[in-house]
Amino acid sequence: MAKKPLPKKVRKPVAAAAKPSKPARKSPAALENELKHLDREILTLVNKRAGTTTAWIQSQPDLKRAMFAPLADDALFATLEAANRGPLPATAIRGIFRQILSAARLQVKTVRVAYLGPAYSYTHIAAIERFGESADLVPVTTIAAVFEEVNRGQADYGIVPIENSTDGRIVDTLDMFTRLPLRICGEVQIAIHHNLLARCPRSEVTEIYSKPQALSQCREWLSKNMPQARLLEVTSTSTAAQLARDKPGAAAVASMRAAVEYDLNVVAESIQDNKNNVTRFAIIGDDDTKPTGKDRTALLLQIPHKPGALADALGSFKRNKINLTWIESFPLRGPESGYLFFLDFEGHSHDPRIKRTLSDIERLAVRMEVLGSYPRSEPLS
Repeated sequence: MAKKPLPKKVRKPVAAAAKPSKPARKSPAALENELKHLDREILTLVNKRAGTTTAWIQSQPDLKRAMFAPLADDALFATLEAANRGPLPATAIRGIFRQILSAARLQVKTVRVAYLGPAYSYTHIAAIERFGESADLVPVTTIAAVFEEVNRGQADYGIVPIENSTDGRIVDTLDMFTRLPLRICGEVQIAIHHNLLARCPRSEVTEIYSKPQALSQCREWLSKNMPQARLLEVTSTSTAAQLARDKPGAAAVASMRAAVEYDLNVVAESIQDNKNNVTRFAIIGDDDTKPTGKDRTALLLQIPHKPGALADALGSFKRNKINLTWIESFPLRGPESGYLFFLDFEGHSHDPRIKRTLSDIERLAVRMEVLGSYPRSEPLS
């Protein structure tokens, strides 16, 4: 008996998936009301954050250490950067919170900071990065004057350039450490982005001003792209920006911040030859910072001027497995033969291995001064 064919399954029509509805666009009036509400919330929270920060500082047994806390500040900025989901960039978030901290500390005490000026130089930018704009930031004309302000007690801290990744040591800074008994209690590393600033087109630029280090760090770009212009040295990038603002046919090699402050056009951006150009700035004062686990120690050393003396001193770093990160030498002043050495190495002077190393070197030294142990920092854009 033949089997009857099975009936075909009838497919039911599938309803088309509903398209997600777009959120209704808010009217300008609604957006304006939302902004007003957010402004009130932000204002309340910012003042609450500042007030709590001030109260915390005042509760600390060591007020000075609470007022100057670079490690805690950097840890906060790192936490905020990790938590930030935008759209504001990390640099904007850092700037907002840096100003809150600075203003909160101002409620406890005005912190006076001398820096190599004038305003909107790279040293000024470094001072703002560490202390915020609520600190009393005082420009002086020379590196020596920064040291003298701090040594006389006219400033709580000073900030000076100490090393550049392109040009190396800053001679005036190292020289002052041989003259005055001040310590390095912190550092700021700034990624240096030089720009060509002017009020005229590039083709009309006949003179380019900047400090010697900035011109040196851009020499290849300037030679290739601005061969018609004379390069003229001045005391700072800010002075160069002022000249570019006031003098026809003049341009400056300076920061983007200087372009804003002196109302200049950015004729060419990031003209430094080394795209990883970083300047390290030393914060000087009389603080004795505690170990953080991520420290750097600076040392001034004079050893006998005889064969093998330096090798004997450096051998202690190898024996104790200390990473020596920087060494510079200067001839002694006057009739005496020999050299002074500046050394940087990883670790804190309170660490057992560093103590052993310093003890070994001191036995060999004619002169030895620990210039400070302080938290290492990361370069900031």
